[in-house]
Amino acid sequence: MIEKELTIAAEFPPVSYEQWRASVEGELKGVPFEKKLVTQTLEGIDIQPVYTSKDWPSDGDPSGFPGLLPFARGSQLLGHATGWDTRQEHLHPEPAEANKAILEDLEHGITSIELRLDAAARAGLDADAGEAAELSARDGVMAYHSGDLDKILNGVHLDIAPIAVNAGATFMPAAALLVALLRQRKVDPATARCAFNADPLGALVSDGQLPIPINLALEEMADLAAWTVKNYPQCSSIKVDTGAYHHAGATSTQDLAFAIATAVEYLRALTQAGIDVDSAASQIVFETSVGTQFFRAIAKLRALRKMWAKVLTTIGCSETAGRSTWIQVRASRRVLTRRDPWVNLLRNTVCCFAGAVGGADSITSTPLDAAIGPSDEFSRHLARNTVTILREESHLNREIDPAGGSWFLERLTDQLAERAWALFQSIEGRGGMARSVTDGWVAEQIRDVEATREKGLATRKQVVTGVSEHPDLREEKLVRTQADRTKLRLQASSRLATWRRDQACGAAVENLARVSANNSRKPGAWTEAAVQAAETGATVGQLSTALYPKGSTATHVEPLAIHPYAAAYEELRDASDRYAEKTGKRPLVFLANMGKPTDFIARSTYSLNFFQAGGFQAITNNGFADAAPAAAAFAESKAKIAVICSSDKKYQTVVEETAKQLGAAGARTVILAGNPGANEAKYRAAGVNRFIFVRCDVLGTLQELLREEGVL
Repeated sequence: MIEKELTIAAEFPPVSYEQWRASVEGELKGVPFEKKLVTQTLEGIDIQPVYTSKDWPSDGDPSGFPGLLPFARGSQLLGHATGWDTRQEHLHPEPAEANKAILEDLEHGITSIELRLDAAARAGLDADAGEAAELSARDGVMAYHSGDLDKILNGVHLDIAPIAVNAGATFMPAAALLVALLRQRKVDPATARCAFNADPLGALVSDGQLPIPINLALEEMADLAAWTVKNYPQCSSIKVDTGAYHHAGATSTQDLAFAIATAVEYLRALTQAGIDVDSAASQIVFETSVGTQFFRAIAKLRALRKMWAKVLTTIGCSETAGRSTWIQVRASRRVLTRRDPWVNLLRNTVCCFAGAVGGADSITSTPLDAAIGPSDEFSRHLARNTVTILREESHLNREIDPAGGSWFLERLTDQLAERAWALFQSIEGRGGMARSVTDGWVAEQIRDVEATREKGLATRKQVVTGVSEHPDLREEKLVRTQADRTKLRLQASSRLATWRRDQACGAAVENLARVSANNSRKPGAWTEAAVQAAETGATVGQLSTALYPKGSTATHVEPLAIHPYAAAYEELRDASDRYAEKTGKRPLVFLANMGKPTDFIARSTYSLNFFQAGGFQAITNNGFADAAPAAAAFAESKAKIAVICSSDKKYQTVVEETAKQLGAAGARTVILAGNPGANEAKYRAAGVNRFIFVRCDVLGTLQELLREEGVL
C-alpha cells in the first residue's frame, strides 16, 4: 500500500554537528578543516560551511520584529508588500534625449528618477565657461538652469514621480533649480517628494574638492535641510552615499562604518542649526552599492539599519524616526565589466535580489551596458524588467524579511555590525568623519584592503566571469556611440546666451551673494535666496558664483579612484585588440598537449583560459605522442610561446626532451602548466622558463609576456 504522505525525514536519523564534522575531517585526510572549508572575508570574518542554532541563539528574538527596534528585520511592519521604489538614473547629456528615456522608463514601471548633472554643472560651471571645455556633456545631463530642467522633465508629473538630483558639491544650485521648477508647475509643497541629495563629504572624496571649507559646506547643507523641513516636508535634503568608498575598494564593514560616521557628522551639523533630532533624521537617506556576494550584501543592509537605529536611539530620536529610514541600493560599479557585458545582466539581478531580500526601500537596476557608454533603450528595458520580474513573478515583496532567523545571515549581520561599530568608534575618536577624510586616514584604510583584493584578482583567487575566467576572444564587442561633446557644448552655450538675455535675475543673484556673506543669517535663508534667484532665471554658474565667490578657500583631497574588478584584465584585452588591428593577428601561444586527452585536457583547458584572459590566441591540438611532432607543429604555428600541458605522471618522462626541442624549434618562452615542486631546477635546466598553476600571478605573467610580444 502506498502511503498518502511522503515522510522521508523519519527514515534518516538526525546527525549532530559533531558527527558531521568528524565525518568531514575523515574525508579531508589530514588537511586542516579551517584551511579547506572555512573562508575568510577581507574584514577577517570566518564564513563557516555549516551554521547551527549555536551560532545564533534566537532566545528573546534578538533581531526583533519587522518595523520595530532594532530594525534589523526591516523598518516597515509589513515590509514592502506593495513593492519597493524602482529608481533609474539618467545621465544622457542632451536634454531632449534624456527626456525621451525618462518618459520611456516611467511608462514601463520605473517609479522615480535620478538625474546626474554633468561634470561642468557639478563643478558649478555653465557650459560656456572657459573651464567647462572638458567637463560639459561629460558623465551627466546638461542642465544649467530651470529651463533645461523643464525640458528634461517635460511631460513628467512631478506630483507623482519623485525626482532626485545628483549634483556633487553644487547641491544648493541644483536644489534651487528643481524647486524653481516645482513652483513654476505649481506642485503642492505638502505632497512633493523630491530628493536634493546634499552630500558634501561624498562629493569631496569623489571629485577631490569642494569650493568652500568643509565646515562651511556642512553649514550650507544644514541650511538646505532646515529650509526643506519647513517648506517641503515630504522631501529629503541629504544623502549619505558610500559609493565612492565602496568603488575604491572598501570592505562591507568599512562601508557601514563610513556611512554611519558620515550620517552622524551630518546630524551634528543639522542639530547645531536648530533642527530637532527627529526632523534631522528624516532628512537623511542612505545609498549603498552592493556586489555579487549576495549573502554579504543582504547582511550589510540589515546591519546598516541596526546601526543607524542604535545611533538614533542614543541621541533620543523617537521610534518613528527609525521607521522613516530610507535605504537605496544599486549594483556596484566594481563588478560591472566592459567585456562580455551580457554577464552584467546576472550581476545586476543578484544585486537587485540582495536589495529586495535585505529590505531596501529603493532599488536602482543598472543596465548591462552601463560600463561601456550611454545605455540604449534595450538595455534600460532589460534593467526595468529585472526588478519587475523579481517583484511580479518571484514575489520577493510578498515575504517580510526572508533572511530573518537564518543562523548564517543573522550571525553575519551581527558580525558586520559589531566590526563596523568598532571602526565607527575609532573614527569618532579621531574627531569624526570630516577630519578622517581630509587628513587622508579613510583613503589609507581603503588602500590597505584594496591591495589585498588586487592580489586576489591577479592570482584569480577571485575570478571575473567572462574576463579573467572563461573569456571569449570571438565575442562581438558591444559598442555604444558617445555623444559629440563639442557639438552639445555649442548648443548648450547658445541656449544659455538666449536664456540669459531673456531673464532678469541680477538683483536676486546679488541678494544671494549678500546672504551668503552674512554669517548671522537665519536657518533656511541661504536656500530661500538661492531658490528666488533660480526662479528669476539664474544659471548654475551664476548661483555658484554668488554662493562661492572667487577667493573662497576650497577644500582639496586626493579623490578616491574607482577599482573595477575586471579593469586590469580588460586593459590587456584592449591592448590585444589594438595589436590585432595593427598587425592583423593577435599574440599567439602554442599549447603543446602531450599524451592522450585524459592526460592533458585539464591543464590544456586551464592554459586556454589563462592566456585568453590576456588576449592571446591559443593554438591547440589533439595531443602529441612525443616531443618531435610537438616541436614541428610549434614551428609551423609561428608562435614564440609554447606551453607544455599534461599530467604530473606524464611530465616525469616528457618535459625535459619536449622543452629542449621546443627551444630548438624557436620558442622564446617555454612554459609548463603545473606546479613543478621539487622538479623545478631540473625543468629549468632543460629549458622551461616559466610555470603557471592555480594561484600563481596570472596578471603579472600575462603583462610580462605581452611586453615580450611587443603588445604592451
